[in-house]
Amino acid sequence: MGSQIACHLANVGIPVRLLDVSPEERLPEEIEAGIAEDDPKVRNRITRTLFDRAQKLKPSPLYLKEMASRITLGNVQDHLDDLADADWVVEAVVERLDVKRDLHRRIESIVSPDAIITTNTSGIPLHTIAEGSRDLDRRRFFGTHFFNPPRYLRLLELIPTADTDLSLLEEYRVFAESVLGKSTVTCKDTPGFVANRIGCFAFQDLFWLMAQEGFTIDEVDAITGPVLGRPRTATFRLGVLVGIDLLARIGENLFDALKDDPARERMKTPDFIRKMVERGWHGRKTGQGFYWRVPGEKGPEILTLDLNTLEYRPRQKPAFPSVQAVSGIPDPGERIRALVESDDRAGRFAWRHLGNVLCYAADRIPDIADDVVTIDRAMRWGYNWELGPLEICDALGPAKLAQRLEKDGRPVPRLLEKLLASGHDSFYSRSNSQRQYFDLGKRAARPLPPEPASICLELLRQTGKVVRSNPGTSLIDLGDGVACVEFHSKMNTLGNDQLNLIRESLDVVRKNFEGMVIGNQGEHFSVGANLSLLPAHIQNEDWDEVEWILRTFQEITCALRTFEKPVVVACHGYTLGGGCEIALGADRIMVAAETYMGLPEVGLGVVPAAGGTKEMLIRCTEPIDSKEVTDYFPGLARAFETIGMAKIGTSAHEALRNGVLRASETTILVQGEHRLEAAKAKVLEMVRQGYVAPPPQTDIAVVGSSGLAALKTQLHRMREGGYISDHDHLIGSKLAFILTGGDLSGLHKVSQQYLLDLEREAFLSLCGEAKTVLRIQHMLKTGKPLRN
Repeated sequence: MGSQIACHLANVGIPVRLLDVSPEERLPEEIEAGIAEDDPKVRNRITRTLFDRAQKLKPSPLYLKEMASRITLGNVQDHLDDLADADWVVEAVVERLDVKRDLHRRIESIVSPDAIITTNTSGIPLHTIAEGSRDLDRRRFFGTHFFNPPRYLRLLELIPTADTDLSLLEEYRVFAESVLGKSTVTCKDTPGFVANRIGCFAFQDLFWLMAQEGFTIDEVDAITGPVLGRPRTATFRLGVLVGIDLLARIGENLFDALKDDPARERMKTPDFIRKMVERGWHGRKTGQGFYWRVPGEKGPEILTLDLNTLEYRPRQKPAFPSVQAVSGIPDPGERIRALVESDDRAGRFAWRHLGNVLCYAADRIPDIADDVVTIDRAMRWGYNWELGPLEICDALGPAKLAQRLEKDGRPVPRLLEKLLASGHDSFYSRSNSQRQYFDLGKRAARPLPPEPASICLELLRQTGKVVRSNPGTSLIDLGDGVACVEFHSKMNTLGNDQLNLIRESLDVVRKNFEGMVIGNQGEHFSVGANLSLLPAHIQNEDWDEVEWILRTFQEITCALRTFEKPVVVACHGYTLGGGCEIALGADRIMVAAETYMGLPEVGLGVVPAAGGTKEMLIRCTEPIDSKEVTDYFPGLARAFETIGMAKIGTSAHEALRNGVLRASETTILVQGEHRLEAAKAKVLEMVRQGYVAPPPQTDIAVVGSSGLAALKTQLHRMREGGYISDHDHLIGSKLAFILTGGDLSGLHKVSQQYLLDLEREAFLSLCGEAKTVLRIQHMLKTGKPLRN
């Protein structure tokens, strides 16, 4: 965990010293190699091993591998004095009070008086760590509890003690949100704080319920994943990710600390967890846990642990009618309500578990948090739940929830009783476009504390700010003369709804607005074009329809670039294929650091044909053009490799390095939730600066037949070496034809329309290939590419 925190600090440009313990003795291979005991290779071996292990994690804790150079390795025995000039020291050692307390006393004697000292404990009471500290050290000490993996999970719990300087804590909160990109909640110094207190109860509750009702790991993960508003990792895959040894340690700490908790027995670590830890089955870090990947006849096979026998067996996909029926419901509240109201085995299990969790969370107010907002945000940001516990109560209906609990003979939480007694029918409400929450102390609605994103598209829709709309897209007035095109199709795929509304929006913005943002607050910006109708068009040989769609898409992406008013795209999550091409058409891009961006079309048997191939050629050759040289082939080869290998940037920084993004047009936001605000501000800035749209490009360099021959030679070698299939060779040849300018001899300067025509021609011809159709059908069915 310490290595991953260090990696994220390096991601945002902070130099870091990473220290761990030094080994007690040399390894046999170190002795054989003649490495001395005081050699840094020996002394820093444990730190290096853990750091190297962190860098190999998938997904990576680093935006780019080279960012690891910002981290200096050492050990606490030899290098603790190096902390004398540190601004912030975060301790993330083993969850043992004696170890933490001793280390903090050593740190306090070294660091400067202005340094902040924090702990990343998962649940040890902070006041016990601070015992024995000087007044100065107690004032600057508090908890900074990162969630694993720290690069990806938004939540950072801040835990002050009774002695913490709250003004210092507030300064750190601003730093954490603006620089580290975190969303923070302030917690009380109680066992497990907020997210782990409820999250660990949810884990433990499932362990006990499945034992009582005879459910398997596969069944529980099928019920407690997205259908219940939780991540795809569900329960046991999340346990593998977090670490089964850490789950056991947190559970034991909570059990020991929660002497008066009515659910204390639920926190007791089950025997199967203890046995797994004893066997070293710790999850991802050891390669074995609730699941185990083993070699199989047809490739790697994932086995599932039988918790009764602790033996592995092949995975079994459960078939629950209720799970299948509700999985397609996009609204999380409706989906969860439909699941727990289902009267089959899965629905009854989901209700028992969810009822336990909702009651437990409600009864923890005000013990662990003063309000419902803190609890809901902690679970959404730390555990990636779509809705927090009290938001789920609203979705189920507080009155109906109370009735069902009473019917089951279960106690109704005091919080729920007080809500209903006060005349309120929900924990959250809206008044005069302001979001409110139910305050337990005042028994009245209060304004909701602002979230990191001050623009809320849902709220704007509810308050009548929709200018145009269709089933898949809306044009929303953001205020101050800026409009926003919002996609809201499944996974924000792009089809006629989106293209038509973008075209309409340009006309509306031209007459009534200063500029336009394209962005949304869904899980992803856009996974690309909606391919569901394409196989039918191909089967019917409806080539005119396919070409019309392509031409329309191309016209839209080109219109965005040459529109007389500024257009800024705010992208995040998956920004792939057609979604990426929309972004490339804009004047500026505000991109969340956590964005997966690129052009994966070759995996579908086609090439990017909405301007993506043209744009990659321009972006990869323009740096060469600016140097006044005539060898464009290196830039051409870079574009060919990026598209041909379907390189997807796993961070905005990687997309920038791949050439998909231009540094001059891109702003990377570590706090991605601010993307719409940043995009709106950029539009207004461009207006103030007197924005003038660029003309269509007519001087794009293409190298002609010599470049085409070189690329074809490369493709031939790859096919002969078995690296690509015959169909890959065909796709690569079509891509090379576009990038080199087609049938031209020698270096030419061509227009963007010339290249767009080549894109459409290549796309249409590849659609006529049976293997392309198979690739598209496989992607639609499985969500994974087919290499045939």
